Amino acid sequence: MITATESRLAGLKQGIESRQARIGIVGMGYVGLPLALLFSGERFHVTGFDVEPIKVSTLNAGGSYIVRILPSEIKEAQRAGFLATADYSQIAQMDAVIICVPTPLNEHHEPDLSYVTGTVASIAPWLHEGQLIVLESTTYPGTTEEIVVPLLEGGNPNGVKVSRSLHQPGVHVAFSPEREDPGNTDVARHDIPKVVGGCGPAATELATAMYGTIFRRVVSVSSPAAAEMTKLLENIYRCVNIALVNELKQLCMRMGIDIHEVIDAAKTKPFGFQAFYPGPGLGGHCIPIDPFYLSWKAKQFDFRTRFIELAGEINTAMPYFVIEQIAAALNEHSKSIKGSKILVLGVAYKRDIDDLRESPSLTILELLREKGANVAYNDPYFPTVGHGRHYDLNMTNTPLDNLAQYDAVVIVTDHSDYDYKAIVEQSQLIVDTRNATKGIDSAKIVRC
Repeated sequence: MITATESRLAGLKQGIESRQARIGIVGMGYVGLPLALLFSGERFHVTGFDVEPIKVSTLNAGGSYIVRILPSEIKEAQRAGFLATADYSQIAQMDAVIICVPTPLNEHHEPDLSYVTGTVASIAPWLHEGQLIVLESTTYPGTTEEIVVPLLEGGNPNGVKVSRSLHQPGVHVAFSPEREDPGNTDVARHDIPKVVGGCGPAATELATAMYGTIFRRVVSVSSPAAAEMTKLLENIYRCVNIALVNELKQLCMRMGIDIHEVIDAAKTKPFGFQAFYPGPGLGGHCIPIDPFYLSWKAKQFDFRTRFIELAGEINTAMPYFVIEQIAAALNEHSKSIKGSKILVLGVAYKRDIDDLRESPSLTILELLREKGANVAYNDPYFPTVGHGRHYDLNMTNTPLDNLAQYDAVVIVTDHSDYDYKAIVEQSQLIVDTRNATKGIDSAKIVRC
């Protein structure tokens, strides 16, 4: 005889396959909104939840606040039933709920799960048996089962529990790490394989079925912890290799060798090498943060991740290295940072995106201010830069007029919109942290 639990499970799978399942996505940011559009593109009825009224009103008006997402995409999703809300009671109407909220570090470089715990506490009262709950926020192994599950169970007034088998009633919980790469136009979102790990086979089966509607390949692992660790491995791999080339860059500068020439030569090897490039520091929500998440968790097991911690230290120190190079370049012109007029080009954490999260440019701007520079910035994606978790700048975008007035122009983010040849011609001194002026021969340029 088929139990009520098995019947609900089969019903949800059928709803997913027929696109009748209602999907709620909590967090309409750089991860949640693109995900909502993918599901809407498959004609699912999607509800986006966010606590910021401006985001809710913008989306419901058919607008977009992310440069790479066009208003036309929002309007197309609305035709499929997409709407945004701040009313968490509507969670009760959802068949699946996906959590895509930030997981930053606090001032002590420890995990800040307040966005996750706050979201889980907000949705817990509205859960009902048979729902699928998926956490996508990057975090340390164990978060889903040690933090999310108890909060879901403890916050539901009807006593709904988390199901761990095909026969146990309750909600189904899984973890599936986001794999967004802002600015990447080479790989379509639906071509990025999706990793899922559920609290039991039913949760894994449902999450696999749901994500299988929008991704060409879904990779299931044995547990949420395995899925959480997968995400950390991916980003720590990049963090460690970027730290390696950042350190080698500093050595090559002392040796009079061009690190970019070396990397270009090394990447001609058809096996055993993947090119990573140096820069002014790491940015984005994942790569600068994930190593610290794992290091923090490892200490609970009396284990120190020395290799990972060293990579984090090297990358964290890069903005300070850039300041040293600016000071040295100005010194060659008989000037000091204090009192100099300096223009920073680019504040986004990487090329051609409108994302400030953990951007090294912010640290560089603050350090220049602290040292007494008269500093300004230009970025086509940010008319203003105000106050954030780790910065308090309150600056306005400066037009690229009369570059000769600046004692130094510092390229921190190499946006494609910039005419680097013209910038070099018009400037007194260029400090290039991204090799953006490659191929331009000028004594004005200092590459670091």
